[in-house]
Amino acid sequence: MSKDRDAFAAIADPTRRRVLELLRDERSLTAGELAERFPTISRVAVSKHLRVLREARLVRSRKSGRERHYTLDPRPLASVYREWLERFAPVMELSLAELKRRVERD
Repeated sequence: MSKDRDAFAAIADPTRRRVLELLRDERSLTAGELAERFPTISRVAVSKHLRVLREARLVRSRKSGRERHYTLDPRPLASVYREWLERFAPVMELSLAELKRRVERD
């Protein structure tokens, strides 16, 4: 699987997207700290999500003593944006232009 496909597959899951948001906001969290943010799923499940994110190169881990600290690596997300989301920019711009016309007309 290509790196882009790995990133696409990884961000397809809402829990993994939430992990990425937490790491964006907090900069660095341990697996335990992340697991505390997801009280409805097991710590093992959180670890599996982290493994998928690591394999997709969306997060980096650093071992410090007995703990592993996770940080966001946004570079694969730039590729996802460039290769896929950017293609939708013209459609979004047309939608915004149409909204503006409707608001100004009313």
